[in-house]
Amino acid sequence: MFRSVKPYLIVNPRSAAGRTGRQFDRIARAVRAVVGEFECAFTRGPGDGVRLAKDAVRAGGALVVAVGGDGTASEVIDGLAAHPRDPDPLFGFIPRGTGGDLRRTLGLPADLDGAARSLAAGRELVCDLGRIEYTGNDGTHQVRHFANVAGCGIAGVVSDEVNRGLKLGSGKLSFMLASAKALLRWSDQPVRWRADGGPWTEDRVTSLSVCNGRFFGGGMQVAPGARIDDGLFDVVVWSGLGLADFVTKRRMLYDGSHVSLPNTRVSRARTVEAEPLGGARVLLDVDGEQPGMLPARFTILPGALRVRSGGGA
Repeated sequence: MFRSVKPYLIVNPRSAAGRTGRQFDRIARAVRAVVGEFECAFTRGPGDGVRLAKDAVRAGGALVVAVGGDGTASEVIDGLAAHPRDPDPLFGFIPRGTGGDLRRTLGLPADLDGAARSLAAGRELVCDLGRIEYTGNDGTHQVRHFANVAGCGIAGVVSDEVNRGLKLGSGKLSFMLASAKALLRWSDQPVRWRADGGPWTEDRVTSLSVCNGRFFGGGMQVAPGARIDDGLFDVVVWSGLGLADFVTKRRMLYDGSHVSLPNTRVSRARTVEAEPLGGARVLLDVDGEQPGMLPARFTILPGALRVRSGGGA
C-alpha cells in the first residue's frame, strides 16, 4: 500500500449539497484506512482552493487531494500549477460534486471508498493542463489553469445556471435540466476564433469547447477522441444546436457519436484564441465553473500535472 506520502486534503464542505461537511468523519476514516494520517483544510468560499493548494505546496505537501466537486478540483489544480515545485506535488481527487466529469476523465471510482483506495493503489499519471487567459466577470484580466474542458457559449450559461443553485441529486439530471432551460431562450452567438495562430474564423456558435479531457456537463462526451496526455486540445464547435436537437439527439451527446453530425466540427490545436463579435457577452465555462467571458486565449501545457489516477484514464 502507498503509505510513504502524507496527504494534504483540501475539502469543500458545501459540495454534494453539504453532505461532504456533514459526513467528513466518514471521509476521514476512508482516507486514513488506506494512507494513514493526513492533514486537511476546509474551503470557505471561491478562490480558497487555489490559496490552500499554494499553502500546501509551500509547506512541502507531496500529495494534495481535492475533496469536492469539479470546481474544487479545478481550483486546487490551479494552485498547484501556479506555484510549482521540484519535484511537482502529486494531485489526488475524492469526487463529491455535481458533474463528475473530471472523475470520468481520470478513471476514478464514483464511490468514496473506491476513490480513497485510488490514493493508495491507483497509478500515477502525468497529464497536460490547459492555461486560459480571459476577461473576468468583473472586467479584469485573469489567468487560470484547467484539467478537463473549458470553452464558451451555451456551456457557460449552463454552468452559471447550475452553480446558481440548480443542483439535484444526480449530476447528469442537473446539467440536463439546466441545458434545456438555457436552450429555451438561446440564440447562437457571434464569435471569431483561430487555432495555433492561423486565420480567424467568424462564426455563430452554440458552443466552442477546448478539451483536454473527454467529458463535460455531467457526463456528455463532448470530445470522445481527446487524451489528457497527448499535448493537444481537441476543439469541438457546435453550431445551430437547439432544444429539439438536445431532446432528439441526447444519446449522441452522451456517447460521443455527435461528432458525426453536420453541426459538429472537431479539430486539434495547441493554442486557441476566441473573441466576441458585435458586442456579444459570451460566457465561459472552465471545468464546470463560470469565471468570466471572452476574449480568451487557451494554451496547452504538456505534462504539467502529476495525478494519482484510478487507472482508467
